[in-house]
Amino acid sequence: MSSQEIPEENLPETQVPAHGAVEVADDPFADPGLPAHQPRIQDIDERAAKRSERVVAFLFTLSMLATIAFIASYVIFPVDKIVYIWPFGHVSALNFSLGLTLGVALFAIGAGAVHWARTLMSDVEVADDRHAIEAEPEVKAKVMADFAAGAEESGFGRRKLIRNTMFGALALVPLSGVVLLRDLGPLPEKKLRSTLWAKGKQLINMNTMEPLRPEDVAVGSLTFAMPEGLEESAEDFNNQIAKAALMIVRIQPENIKDRREREWAHEGIVAFSKICTHVGCPISLYEQQTHHVLCPCHQSTFDLSDGARVIFGPAGHALPQLRIGVNSEGNLEALGDFEEPVGPAFWERG
Repeated sequence: MSSQEIPEENLPETQVPAHGAVEVADDPFADPGLPAHQPRIQDIDERAAKRSERVVAFLFTLSMLATIAFIASYVIFPVDKIVYIWPFGHVSALNFSLGLTLGVALFAIGAGAVHWARTLMSDVEVADDRHAIEAEPEVKAKVMADFAAGAEESGFGRRKLIRNTMFGALALVPLSGVVLLRDLGPLPEKKLRSTLWAKGKQLINMNTMEPLRPEDVAVGSLTFAMPEGLEESAEDFNNQIAKAALMIVRIQPENIKDRREREWAHEGIVAFSKICTHVGCPISLYEQQTHHVLCPCHQSTFDLSDGARVIFGPAGHALPQLRIGVNSEGNLEALGDFEEPVGPAFWERG
């Protein structure tokens, strides 16, 4: 049976739009609006608000105390002190105390700020229409009014206990970073300007650990030396050898071009710093025909027959020379320290 044969009274009722009207469906994306604001207990009970204020102030105060403890840890605990702490086991007392106190200081500031925002600052949601990027005078006025209203609602002006403890916590936390500068080590003072070399110190062969004699150094050979009295087992050995390491070569006196080099040598035996003046790499490559030494790091090349001047590469100045002689036992000895600090361009800057 077709629909045309169904009696009209049995057909489903439909709304027929008025003549000329357009049927519009309900908007599926209609703005439902904001839900009704539910006040918190702190909004209606001043005693609860005071309790929240005290909690926030406690957290900020805890942050200040933790920062002070962080700084005190540097003074109290030596670097090499090891303690047992369950369940971590044996740990450095200094590292553990620094990590714990700094973590508490930062956590307490964050927790205090979050608790303040969630319990005391206004949580009323406000809908605002989008506006053009360019701010009109009315918008600027509204922004300033909103800022003033937000400051008032936050209680920043009224709740002085929170404000003052927060300022104290924020002022003390940066001190942790200042104290951390201690990890850079002690101030160098004048330590970079001098080495262990001094008048009368014998040159010790770094291969045999015996004093060097002139007959031990052949023409065209390269020997490495260190000061008498420096032991490889010493705690500061690496720091001292990094400044005092020597290259010993023997050149025919007539082949030495630099006058001072010839005067500071002994029978053609010259002693230069082994530390490159570019970035401080140890020099170890010697070409006996040209008397050139090459730094393996960045290929700075020095002429040991001409005052160890730079002939190629990024090094900024010549290698320092050590004045040497022979003592009563026939061993090579230093006649003083280097005239300038060894290493990369320190003496030019300092």
